[in-house]
Parts: sequence; structure tokens; C-alpha cells
Amino acid sequence: MTFTAIDTVPLGASEIDVSRLCLGTMQFGWTADEAASFATLDAFAEAGGTFLDSADIYSRWVRGHGGGEAERMVGRWMAARGNRNRMVVATKVRGRMWPGPAGEGLGREHIVKSCEASLKRLGVETIDLYQCHWADDSVPMEETLRAFEELIAAGKVRAIGASNHDVDELREALNEAETLGLPVFASLQPHYNLVHRGEFEGELQELCLDRGLAVLPYSPLAKGFLTGKYSEGAKPSGARANGVREYQTASGWATVACLREIAARRGTTPAVVAVAWLLARPGVTAPIIGANSPGQLSEVLPAASLALTPEEVAELDEASTPRA
Repeated sequence: MTFTAIDTVPLGASEIDVSRLCLGTMQFGWTADEAASFATLDAFAEAGGTFLDSADIYSRWVRGHGGGEAERMVGRWMAARGNRNRMVVATKVRGRMWPGPAGEGLGREHIVKSCEASLKRLGVETIDLYQCHWADDSVPMEETLRAFEELIAAGKVRAIGASNHDVDELREALNEAETLGLPVFASLQPHYNLVHRGEFEGELQELCLDRGLAVLPYSPLAKGFLTGKYSEGAKPSGARANGVREYQTASGWATVACLREIAARRGTTPAVVAVAWLLARPGVTAPIIGANSPGQLSEVLPAASLALTPEEVAELDEASTPRA
């Protein structure tokens, strides 16, 4: 199987270069076993993919799991392939990983202990991008940033980022870092796609552009809704059916119709067009894609080389604008 080559770009103001598509790993050790996970990772690397995103809590929600399953899978794969020096490894901290008051959050004790555990599971000496999974209002921002400063000084973390932060939370973190001379977030992971635009576009997007943050959108296909596999008037079925009901609006169906039209013209699929739209957005560095197999991955990778025209981007912008 031949895969599309993926270019690399800088990760914000950091000294790290990443592939323009990032492979999310939440499914590894959960819906993808080791063989499927390794095959998917192999296919991603074969295509030139270098950027992997995980979190310590993946997949703690599964019965019998304690978290760290995805990190361990990535670590075993890199050890088996001997390719750590070619991969950019990102993971996240914030969620509960052990009992007690320090078992979750963004306090120093939790961050430092969680980093050590993630390093061990990943089998690496340094995490390339260490991210706050979501904000923690119970901890002073200075404490969080000083913990990251400590880890960077020790060579255990190269750059830091944020995920699921609103504009006020992100602005506070950036301003505090600037004022105190502490490490600055290099990136933001927002929930952002063609049918979920309002949360990111506007002030949050402007802040990222103004401060030069890399934007790493997750859920680029809106839980599969933007693949075009759902049709208006047909009752969705399957495990993910309930998850896409929120997108079944006038603008949602108009978006899917537009994706199908452009995909037909360009000889590709709606999913590829949906991810290509994200790659065309201002400030977007690398959408985070997920796949349980090389076959699923191959359905999205061509987005890395599909350059939409300004007219096509405008068509999608118009179609995805919410109807009154």
C-alpha cells in the first residue's frame, strides 16, 4: 500500500518540526490491539508522518484499564522500530491517574509525577510536547508553569502546550509566562472542524495567530459525520450514531453536501476534503487524525497533499455557516 507523503512545518515558536498531520493514539490499546496499532503507526511513518499525540489517561475509561495504555503502545512501537529520533512525541497531563488530592490536576506534584510515569511508559528520556489536557482553576497558573520550567530545565520536556483552553484561560497562561519569564505554550489543541467552528473561531483563533501558537485541531471529521457516510433523512445506526446527532442540522447537511460535491470534482473523498479545509485555515499546523488500521489511515492521508482553491474554501465556509 502506498501512502501520500506528508510535509513538515515548525511547531509554533518552538524549535520542533512536525508533520502536517498528527496521528492521535487514543484508540491504541482500546479499539485497536497491538498488531493493528503497530500496523497503523508503520503506515503513518511510511507516509512521512512524524507527529504522534497521546495522553496519560488514554484509555482509563475502559473497564480493567488504568490509563497509560496508549503511551505504552507508542513506546513499544518506537522501541521495536528503533525510530525514536524520527518521531515527535506529544502527550498530555491533567486527568486523574491515582487516588488522592494530587492524583489529578495541574499542581506541581501531579505534573512532575505524571511526567515521570509518561516518560517510563513511552520509553523515552524527553517528551517533545507536554500539554495541559484542560485547565485547572484550582491551581495558580504560576505553579503550573514553574513545574513545566523545572521539567524543561531537567531535559525531560522540550516544549509545552495547551488543550481545551478557552480564550481567557489561554490568555492568562500566555500573559503569566511573559510577565514572569516562564515557559510559554507553543501550541493549542482545540475542538475544531467544519461543523464545530464557533468554539475556536473568533477571539481564540485571533489570540493563537497573534501569539504564534501552533493550532492542532482534534476531531477533524466530527466523529465520522464529515466522512459523508450519513445521509439526511436516514436514521443513523451503529455505536457512533448518537454522537453525530448534534451535527444533523440544516448547516450540517449543507456542509456534507458541499463536501461531496467538491470531493467528486477533485476525485477524492469528503473526509479528505474536510481535513484539507482545516489545513487551509489560518494558523492550523497539524490536524489530529485517528485510525484503527492502515486502511482507515489511507482514507485521510491524501489530505496532506490536497490544496483547496480559495473558491472551494469559500464554498465550505458558506455551507457550514449555521442557518437561523
